[in-house]
Amino acid sequence: MKKTSILSPLLLAAVAALAGTHAQAAVNSINLGNYAVTGTYALDTLSDMGLEASAVTYARDRNSLFFVGDEGMGVVEISLTGQTLGSMAFSNWPVTSTNNDAEGLTYLGGGVLVVAEERLQDAFRFNYVAGSSVALASADYVSIAATVGNVGTEGISYDPRNGSLVSVKQDNPQAVLAGNLTFAPAGGVSSMTALFDADSVLGLASLSDVQTLSPVDALAGTAAADNLLILSLDSRKLIEINRSGDILSSFDLSGVTTQAIEGVTVDQNGTIYLVAEDSGTANSKLFVLTAAPVPEAETYAMMLAGLGLVGFMARRKSQRA
Repeated sequence: MKKTSILSPLLLAAVAALAGTHAQAAVNSINLGNYAVTGTYALDTLSDMGLEASAVTYARDRNSLFFVGDEGMGVVEISLTGQTLGSMAFSNWPVTSTNNDAEGLTYLGGGVLVVAEERLQDAFRFNYVAGSSVALASADYVSIAATVGNVGTEGISYDPRNGSLVSVKQDNPQAVLAGNLTFAPAGGVSSMTALFDADSVLGLASLSDVQTLSPVDALAGTAAADNLLILSLDSRKLIEINRSGDILSSFDLSGVTTQAIEGVTVDQNGTIYLVAEDSGTANSKLFVLTAAPVPEAETYAMMLAGLGLVGFMARRKSQRA
């Protein structure tokens, strides 16, 4: 009597699972659940310029990172493993900046950076020149929103697809803003508006930084290219959201470090970089998160061929029984 093999349904389930996983990773989400910490690097203090790392950004045309410290003394260029490559001092903030609270940083390309001051909620654009200095009081700038207390702009990120930007406000209230910034010597124009009610939608204790996912090459042309990474220091969590605020994936940061992780960025390969401060001590860190590789089409074919061979052998065994 010929016995019915139970492997066919298993094969179908495996194919469906593989196809579903691949489609989800490639189209809708980068899936932070697949990420793990693969590197931890100490950052140089640089006469206090590197203290309290509070924001980081990736420069694709230089294959390097830039970060700023909470003291607002300047910007530091580092390798992808944390080695100092150069720095540029901030020689003069506007007189209205009583704390020089540099909390947001993004790279526009061609050596051009934008740094955001938390309390003024102003963004300053300047050209990076290693070993020199820039007077931010004289730089082109734009106000993202009105001046507030120590609950203002905590992050800013550039979208290279169309030149727009996204920023986050820490709390009271929280805000995720998107739009365009026009920089000018006397102050430019902002068209940035809230994407959704962040306080009620995200469920985070605070917002500490934001990163667009459009720079990731594998996401080009997919819905996931429009997604954002949102970092929360107080919730110790990194989440991926769409522009409606739906949470698509998350990464628990509570086991990574006891330090305050305040900055996030991503490169074209989808590698995520985080910076953490340690309250004024010489202990700022760079953390690198990478994802388990998604199998290519050829790998799927080999896996399915292997499953098919197992199925064939099981059927022969069943027929002989």
